[in-house]
Amino acid sequence: MTQDRERPAMKLPDRRKFLHLAVGAAALPALSSVAQAQAWPNRPVRLVVGFPAGGGADAAARIIAQRFSEVWGQQVVIENKGGAGGNIAIDAVAHASPDGYTILLGHPGLVINQFLYSSLTYDPLADFAPVSLIGVYGNLLVVSNSSALKTFPDFLRYARANPGKVTFATPGVGTSPHLAGELLKHRAGIEMTHVPYRGVAAGGMSDLVSGRVDSMFNTTGSLLQAARAGTVRALAVTLPERAATAPEIPTIAEAGVPGFDVSGWYGLLAPAKTRADILRKMHTDAAAVLADPALKAKFEPLGVDVGSSTPETFTTLMRAESELWGPIIKAANIRGE
Repeated sequence: MTQDRERPAMKLPDRRKFLHLAVGAAALPALSSVAQAQAWPNRPVRLVVGFPAGGGADAAARIIAQRFSEVWGQQVVIENKGGAGGNIAIDAVAHASPDGYTILLGHPGLVINQFLYSSLTYDPLADFAPVSLIGVYGNLLVVSNSSALKTFPDFLRYARANPGKVTFATPGVGTSPHLAGELLKHRAGIEMTHVPYRGVAAGGMSDLVSGRVDSMFNTTGSLLQAARAGTVRALAVTLPERAATAPEIPTIAEAGVPGFDVSGWYGLLAPAKTRADILRKMHTDAAAVLADPALKAKFEPLGVDVGSSTPETFTTLMRAESELWGPIIKAANIRGE
């Protein structure tokens, strides 16, 4: 089974394309479209997040929401709808009114969950209109500071010598950190026991620090600052190359499992039938916001490499994620909670 593939490069949108579309339109419809776009938003916008407050996704959403509130002159309200691997939030946005006032903070679960749950009521591609990627991030493998495992090679040796004994905590079944652990088991030929929690704040960190679980996979947004503060010891990151925001942490690929790559991402999506002029405004504003060095700096503590994308690039990424993880999830017989 092959898991390696190139991820679509994140790039700024081609603004000339949008200018060409505007210039090529008939005069009266173009003016009408501009008027409609200027009328939106005229009331608060909901940004729905599929995880509880306090984790990396919530932190990322709040950074974006604050900046969009300033740009749009309307409050962007965070609505945390945690549970079912993000499905509650995803489903809520998929069936929301396509008026531009409900948007989703997308993450890998948007496309992965179709392989984990048998009764989804949304289609990740047909029911959403991608606006832009926000950025990519890695997951960290960490242990407590009292652990005898000082490096990732130490971790691998111990896991190989003690099949099934090593436990790894994650924020839930089917999340990107969970899949990172499953891929590590497959690629490294080791057996570990998964201990899922409901988000980073649901006891996983205290259990790790106290030694009730041996290790944890979670997003850089949830663990990077804890590692820098010395609360936990970071052994490796799941990115293909060292993160620019955390170059001191080696990759799993360089430390013993060549080709290993589990890169998470955040993005913005609207319900599928949202008006084209609203989607264009969202996209243009997102590109400008995400190019701002001050905003990029706010994402640095989360370990997120910020960059916008075209909707087409975002769609390509979602299709690639589906093709990658479907076979892995099936082979590992992973089922959603």
